[in-house]
Amino acid sequence: MKAVIMAGGKGTRISSIASDIPKPMIKIEGIPVLEREIECLRTQGFIDIIITVSHLGNIIMDYFGDGSKISPVTGKPLGVKIEYYFEEQPLGNAGALFKIRDKLTDDFLLLNADSLFDIDFNRFVAYHRSKGGLVTLFTHPNSHPYDSGLIIADDNGAVVKWLAKEDVRPKYYRNRVNAGLHIISPELLERKIDTPKIDLDRQILKPLANTGKMFVYDSPEYVKDMGTPDRFYAVSEDVKSGKVSARNLRYKQRAIFLDRDGTINKYVGFLRNIDDFELEDDVVDAIKLINNSGYLAIVVTNQPVIARGEVSLKELQEIHNKMETLLGLDGAYLDAIYFCPHHPHKGYEGERPEYKIECQCRKPKPGMLMKAAKDFNIDLSASWMIGDGETDVQCGKNGGCHTAAIKGDFGADLMGNNLYECVSKILAREY
Repeated sequence: MKAVIMAGGKGTRISSIASDIPKPMIKIEGIPVLEREIECLRTQGFIDIIITVSHLGNIIMDYFGDGSKISPVTGKPLGVKIEYYFEEQPLGNAGALFKIRDKLTDDFLLLNADSLFDIDFNRFVAYHRSKGGLVTLFTHPNSHPYDSGLIIADDNGAVVKWLAKEDVRPKYYRNRVNAGLHIISPELLERKIDTPKIDLDRQILKPLANTGKMFVYDSPEYVKDMGTPDRFYAVSEDVKSGKVSARNLRYKQRAIFLDRDGTINKYVGFLRNIDDFELEDDVVDAIKLINNSGYLAIVVTNQPVIARGEVSLKELQEIHNKMETLLGLDGAYLDAIYFCPHHPHKGYEGERPEYKIECQCRKPKPGMLMKAAKDFNIDLSASWMIGDGETDVQCGKNGGCHTAAIKGDFGADLMGNNLYECVSKILAREY
């Protein structure tokens, strides 16, 4: 599969870092961002690359050549084949694609050159092929969803709404942001667009929402724009600490699994009304600690209210949207949410028989942990389960995790008065 890297931006927001070179050539820990991208592709077998250039593009072309050169920085062969398209006039961030469409005969990767990433591209491609759509978007949660474009998808991962920054969004929403990595069918380039500049998101991708032809690929892997000085310094620190490469799903991950009721939100018994959902004190700070560590933050929660007929799946999703929105407003995020809708005891008025079953996902059974481990290549033996009840602790033990309990013993490996205290103790054990 070919990879197209868009490297034509001027980088005006980061000019204080470097104004005499293209933004993708800014070095992080001594290596240009674009070279890091190319290396990530090459090591996974993606060696056929087209780079679109414009502003100071000759610097990029001279540095990389046709890809057969030795890296001036690492002294190692680049080991790829590179072609270029030079924009004499600005064409927008997608105009160059229509100029090179004769070179794009099969589905291709489309990447931004001003992002730092380290992801399992082969896993991404396999998912795209399994869906059979025209586009797959690499999506993830971030620490500022309130000012990011949001993607809303159905249970099959098909995009139903594309909310740009300027669009009106619902009161509560899932923290799912387009990361700027795409797999695209050349079929999209067959349409005729007459504008002198072409915007990828608004003119090509957004119109595919609700057609069943565009899908999301949710991943916790590292993708961050380094287009401002603050983000540049943050990304540099992440590279230095090893956080960037460690998040690649080719490698085993660690997770801190979190119960929901009584752990993240205040316990009110069976939570049926979204208005009763309220975050516990210090939860935002606790989840921020996880976000800044090497662990994934994953919620696993029993929700028998579904089987009991007291809450619909749509209503539960709205409750979880509220949880993600409240966390996101203060810069915290969850990497995934798993819930068990089942309850084994039958014979009650209003119950939903299809959910009144014995299952493997209802805690203390470890089914949700096992599903997360499969989805994100998690090493459960290096992970933790935190909850406020014996069921949570036993679930963690059944899944082979370390365990932490809030306001109780329950036979856990450690205890704390709240989520923040438990997370702090877990992270202190790492050093």
